[in-house]
Amino acid sequence: MKQFFASGHAVDFVLLVLAAEVMFLSAGRDKSMERAKNVVSAAVPGVCLLLALRASLIGASWVWVAFWLVLSLPAHLLDIKRRNL
Repeated sequence: MKQFFASGHAVDFVLLVLAAEVMFLSAGRDKSMERAKNVVSAAVPGVCLLLALRASLIGASWVWVAFWLVLSLPAHLLDIKRRNL
């Protein structure tokens, strides 16, 4: 189990589940592109944070961890703007 987390595969699994969730939530009966955009824009900040976690777990340079963390902020702000919150 230690190797599962240290290799980053635990985060890969969570990303796979998140991708399945995005596909499931985007595929509504109305086939609205707006719905898909809302789901994806809500998921992107979380994906960035998960990639920062993965970079940290596998011992990547701090630059990659910082890159994903910094990228999550504008993604989150765009999501908030998109939802008019």
